[in-house]
Amino acid sequence: MALAALRATAFTWPDRTVAVDALPALSADERAACAGLGIEEIRADDAVSATDLAASACRAALADADIAPTDVGALVLVEPRAPDALLASDATRLQALLGLEKATAFTVGGLGCVSSTPALLTARGLLAADPRLDHVLIAHGSKPAAPQRYRHPVTVNGDGGMAVVVSRAGPVRLVDLVQHSNGDYWDLFSLDYRTRPASRWVERCRDVREYTFRLAVESRNRLRALYAELLERNGLRPDDIDCHIAHNLSAGSLEFIAEALDAKVAPSCADNLRRYGHLGPADVLLNLHTELRAGGQRPGWRAVLVNASPAAAWSAALVALA
Repeated sequence: MALAALRATAFTWPDRTVAVDALPALSADERAACAGLGIEEIRADDAVSATDLAASACRAALADADIAPTDVGALVLVEPRAPDALLASDATRLQALLGLEKATAFTVGGLGCVSSTPALLTARGLLAADPRLDHVLIAHGSKPAAPQRYRHPVTVNGDGGMAVVVSRAGPVRLVDLVQHSNGDYWDLFSLDYRTRPASRWVERCRDVREYTFRLAVESRNRLRALYAELLERNGLRPDDIDCHIAHNLSAGSLEFIAEALDAKVAPSCADNLRRYGHLGPADVLLNLHTELRAGGQRPGWRAVLVNASPAAAWSAALVALA
C-alpha cells in the first residue's frame, strides 16, 4: 500500500452569507422542507466562480505546506458541477492561475459528492507510480449548477473552495480507501441544460420515492459493508476508530449514517452543515479539517470518512495521525 499523507488542507468561502430562510424562489412546501435540514445559512456569491474558489484554497494550502508552485508534480481537479465554459479546460486554467509549471493537470469526477475519493485514490497512485513526484495538489470549487440553491428533497448547496496537498509524508496518513458504485441510479438527479437558458436551470430528482426509500435502503447496506471491509482489511475493530466523519446533506442524513455505522458522528459535521450547507466533494475533508483544528487528538488517532452520492456511489477512507 502506497505511503501517502495529507500534508495540508485549506478551505475558502465567499464573504457573502445568505440565510436559508431568506432564499428566493422557494415554494411554501420547499421552505418548510428547508427548515428541517439543519442548515441555517450558506456562503453564496454568483460573482465568484468555482475556479476562483479553488484557486484561493490552493494558494492557502500551498502556503501552509510551505511548498512552491513549481514543486507540485500533479494537479487533480475534482470537477465542478458545471464547467465555466464547455470545451474549455478548468484544470489547465487553474494550473495557469497558480503557476504550476511542472505539474501534470487533469480532472476527475462523475460521482457527485463522492468525487473526492477518486481524487485521493489518484493522488496515492501517482505517488506510488513515480518516485520523482513528491506532491499532488487536489482542488475543488463547490458551486451548484443551477441558480436555485435548494435541491429538493435533499439539501441546500453553498459555495466554497477546497485544496489538499497529498505528499509522501505529513501529519495525517492516508491509510486506506474503498469505493463502490451502482449505475442503476446514474440519472436519479439531473439537469436539462441543452433546451433552456442557464437562468432557468433546475436540478431535478427523477423519482423522489426511489431516492427516499430504495436508494436509502441500499445506501445503509452499502455503507455498513464498506465500513466492515475497511476495518477488516486493516485489522481493526469499531472500537479502534476514534472519530467517524460524514458528508453534509442534512441533519437527517447525519443521523442516518450514525445509525448505519452504529457510531457517533463527529460534532464538526453538524456544525459545518449549519454554517455552510452542502459543499459536495469538500464536505468530509472540511469536517476532518475542522475536527483536527479543534485539537485534543493523540498520535495514532484514527478517523473514518464516510461519503455517499445519489449518483450512486459510496466510499470510506481511513486516516490516522502520524
